Formats: sequence, C-alpha cells, structure tokens
Amino acid sequence: MMLTYPDIHTHLDRADAGFRIVSCPPERFAPREGCHYSVGFHPWAVSPEYPSEADWERLSALIRLPQVLALGEVGLDKLSAAPLPLQETLFGRQARLADEVGKPMVIHLVKAVDELLRLRRRFVPRVPWVIHGFRGKAPLAQELLRHGFYLSFGERFQEAALAAVPLSRLFIETDESPLPVADIYARAARARQMPVEELAEAVRANVQSVFLP
Repeated sequence: MMLTYPDIHTHLDRADAGFRIVSCPPERFAPREGCHYSVGFHPWAVSPEYPSEADWERLSALIRLPQVLALGEVGLDKLSAAPLPLQETLFGRQARLADEVGKPMVIHLVKAVDELLRLRRRFVPRVPWVIHGFRGKAPLAQELLRHGFYLSFGERFQEAALAAVPLSRLFIETDESPLPVADIYARAARARQMPVEELAEAVRANVQSVFLP
C-alpha cells in the first residue's frame, strides 16, 4: 500500500497513486478496488426525512466493510440550515455506531466547539475523533488537543495552529481542493520548519495507528 503522502479526507476520488480516504454519503458509495473510504451523514444534508431508517441500515452495513476505514464526515455546523438539535441527535447516533464497530470518526466542525465538547464528555468515545479541515487558531487547537482530538489540516490553515499540534496528533488532507496532497505537505512542513519527509513519516505512523490498526 502506498502511504507516501497520506490524504485522510478527500471528496475527489482521483485515480493517481497514493493513499487517500474518500468521503461520501451512503447513497453515493460506489467503491473502487484498492481504494479506501469514510461513509457518514453530513450535517448539511440532515432533515426530518433524512436519514431514514433504511439509510441507517445501509450505513450500518457499509461501515463494516474493510474498505471503509472511518465514519464520516459527521458533524456540527451552525451555518447549516438543519436545526442544531437535529444535528446533535444525528451526531450522537453516529458516535455510538463508530464505537460499536471500532472505527474512528472524521468530524466537520463549524462554530460549534462547545457543543462538540459537550457531546464528547457525554459519549466518552473509545475510538479516535478527528476534526478535519481545521482552520482555527493555535489556542483553539490546543483546547481540542487537551480533549483528545486529532486535527487534520488542508489547503487553508493557520500556521501557528499547525505548528502547535504534536506530530502524533496531526493529519493532512485535501478535502475538496484540487491541489496535489504533496503540495499541502510541503506547505505544512515549511510552517513547522521541518523536512517534509519527516512530517510525512509522522502522518504515516498516525494513519497506521488510527485508520489501519
């Protein structure tokens, strides 16, 4: 398996070489051989009608597939049209499912840090929770780290925040960016003032421990 520059969260299922985890909702899951996925209900999509119990049954089956390495992206987003209590209910049910199957959760978080911390205290998860696309400042990064989260950085990030994250809790991703993931690694390495291969080696170790145990 090629883990040269792991991309732990992307919506672009590109055919070029390299390890990536492609995020998709259950109804759009169409796996390709040799690829890896995360599957979950995004807070932008939630409504009183979605997900249905049939959608939940599909998610519960898909998350158990070997190609599916994580549940996500799951999330809380105060800019979403979906009411926050409905998002929290959806988040909690997915958190229980992640613990049940023993796979990490990839989290979309927008302006709902207090709510996320409350849910973490409530559920005390047994699996890692990874906040994807982190764009916050260093103090917020440090607060989330104190609560046990992993942080994943994409094309846009605060350099001081990225530099504040221990290598053992750090991931890199492309999300929806068309940039090659190697370019994001290069920028992240410059922000940390370290060789890019040393950064990549640390992320590879994290992928092995969190997503490929």
